[in-house]
Amino acid sequence: MSFTENMRKKARELQHSLVLAEGTENRTIHAARIITDKKLASVVFLVGREETVREAASDAGVSLHDIEIQDPYSSERREEYAEEFFQLRKHKGIEMEDARKKMEDNLNWGAMMVRLGHADAMVAGAENSTGKVLVSGFTIIKTAPGVRSASSCFVMDMPDKKWGKDGLMIFSDCATIPDPTVDQLAEITTQSAQSCRTFLQTEPLVAMLSFSTKGSARHPMVDKVTQAMAKVKELAPDLVVDGEMQLDAAVVPSVGASKAPGSPVAGKANTLIFPDLQSGNIGYKLVQRFAGAGAYGPFLQGFSKPISDLSRGCSVEDIINTCAVTLTQV
Repeated sequence: MSFTENMRKKARELQHSLVLAEGTENRTIHAARIITDKKLASVVFLVGREETVREAASDAGVSLHDIEIQDPYSSERREEYAEEFFQLRKHKGIEMEDARKKMEDNLNWGAMMVRLGHADAMVAGAENSTGKVLVSGFTIIKTAPGVRSASSCFVMDMPDKKWGKDGLMIFSDCATIPDPTVDQLAEITTQSAQSCRTFLQTEPLVAMLSFSTKGSARHPMVDKVTQAMAKVKELAPDLVVDGEMQLDAAVVPSVGASKAPGSPVAGKANTLIFPDLQSGNIGYKLVQRFAGAGAYGPFLQGFSKPISDLSRGCSVEDIINTCAVTLTQV
């Protein structure tokens, strides 16, 4: 069973609810229909003015049977959501009328549904930038307790199944934090370990990557990784993690045995933590293009409740897969 098939199966079993904040977007409407028909969610909500959503669905030739519309302008929850937003932002000087206006934004409305438990997960980004999706997430859903910075991961599905867990690996952070601090790199590591458990359904073996293995080179960039490694051991003492480590030492058993003898991770890592966004983004695309690997994501991690961002170039299939994965994070 492929990664996406497995995620769809798990989502079908869990039966959580899903809000799609871009309720008039053509691909999103088609995805909502398929997700509903395949019972990947207990209910799918489309956000937008009701007449506009219905018109868009009609133009797309899509039935809205068993799909619920959330209209921020007419919903009976409008005042409740505005009050909650006001309480969240009053320290910034927001007025109640401004809070009401903010809740007319589809992304904010969807995020508030998740915050207040009226939906279990939110997916958006087919027509909004990553920045806008993240702002709604950070402002309303918030990060998980004790987490300062949310990050992201990719699930890489390699044709050669000897890598990671049956060819599946977590690569992080490849999309969110350009130059993480020591503390951020440590949080990325612990968040990615949890993503490994959720998505790969196995215990993480985490390698914190560098151009040095166990002191083979000295440089401030190496120091940041070793300091983050020490922080991870404080945050998650039971996590199987090692670093700093070169990529070949992390995934090739013979190299790992030579460069990092006795390491619990060397030669068998299934979760790779890149030291910065440049290396992470380049790394996942190299594997995707040269090895023909599937690259699923980026999936956001570190939020208190599940939220995912889409590429604006996504297909209907991409939306369905992202929704299935996000629904497993609940």
